[in-house]
Amino acid sequence: MYKSHVVIDTHGHISTPPQFRAYAYNLIVLRNAKEPLVIPDEAMKPALERHLRLLDAQGIDLQLLSPRPVAMMHWERQFLVDQWTRVTNDIIARQCKLHPDRFQGVAQLPQTRGCDMARCADELERCATEHGFVGAILNPDPGGDRGSPGVNDAYWYPLYERAEKLDMTLVVHPSMTRDPRLDGIPNAYQYNNLTEETLATLLLEKSAVFERFPRLRIVVCHCGGAPRRMLEFGTPLDQTNPSRAADNMVGDSGEVAGGQVGSLFRKEKRPPPNLDANLYFDTCAYDPHFLTASIKQRGAHRMIFGTEVPGSGSDLLNPRTGKGSDNVLALLDSFEFLTDAAKIDIVHHNPLRVFPRIDRTKLRKASD
Repeated sequence: MYKSHVVIDTHGHISTPPQFRAYAYNLIVLRNAKEPLVIPDEAMKPALERHLRLLDAQGIDLQLLSPRPVAMMHWERQFLVDQWTRVTNDIIARQCKLHPDRFQGVAQLPQTRGCDMARCADELERCATEHGFVGAILNPDPGGDRGSPGVNDAYWYPLYERAEKLDMTLVVHPSMTRDPRLDGIPNAYQYNNLTEETLATLLLEKSAVFERFPRLRIVVCHCGGAPRRMLEFGTPLDQTNPSRAADNMVGDSGEVAGGQVGSLFRKEKRPPPNLDANLYFDTCAYDPHFLTASIKQRGAHRMIFGTEVPGSGSDLLNPRTGKGSDNVLALLDSFEFLTDAAKIDIVHHNPLRVFPRIDRTKLRKASD
């Protein structure tokens, strides 16, 4: 709980026993998609107990549980990805049923480079209707080779249409990269996260996706990738500053920009579209300077609480908070530029608004 409000972590990934990953390796090597995965509930207990212990230590009441992106296997053959996706989603559903007051599900989609997006839409619907999931992971680069259409492309429309119809929120989270330039860089997938999430944010902001799907909600993980380094006309300099007057708004300097090829000319300047009801960003970033800049640029009203606990930040201590670096709740609480109301919005009200399928009855259990 945080200031008497249930804390909802929207960025969590499953913790599984060795049998789960062994099944994936055998699936890849043996190329046999007919063998079922059998894991007794008792075998999942140790991994889940550690997972829940870390949630308790960080004051997280409810976590949205999704696949671990680096293990989604989207670069493999379609028939293997189909089987692995179904197995993964069924495991997520089982863990949610084992701890219904702590977890709700976010689905994996059977993505491969160039796959029929209707296939993904069907799995999205299965997870919504059979398992009661609240959303799904969208990998913008399933092949890991930057060969898929941008998230603004009509290629994605069948998925967007079904997600809008089902009130399922889509969460942009890349997976691994096969870029040979990154070979040897530790945790190269993190760089892939940065570039793909930044590109997805820009494509969604500059396209007509939300004009076509006005009720579609998309979350871009890790604060939306990279913070902006350029000012944009008609936007507040600091989204956490309530002023919308000249002291906080990016305006027109009166000069004509130089450096372009050809004759200088003045373009009509228009403020960017308002995407407050469509495009959001989670707080899964552990550097306080990065997270501060992201909140001030994006606005607290578009930030939703996410930690990835337990994950890559669990074994590092943040000297600012004296706690684990993925204790994002402690980090947010230390930010003096945020009001208490804004902090409560980020950890409670915003997740409920962005994920309307969250079962509210479980919130009451979490607060007991």
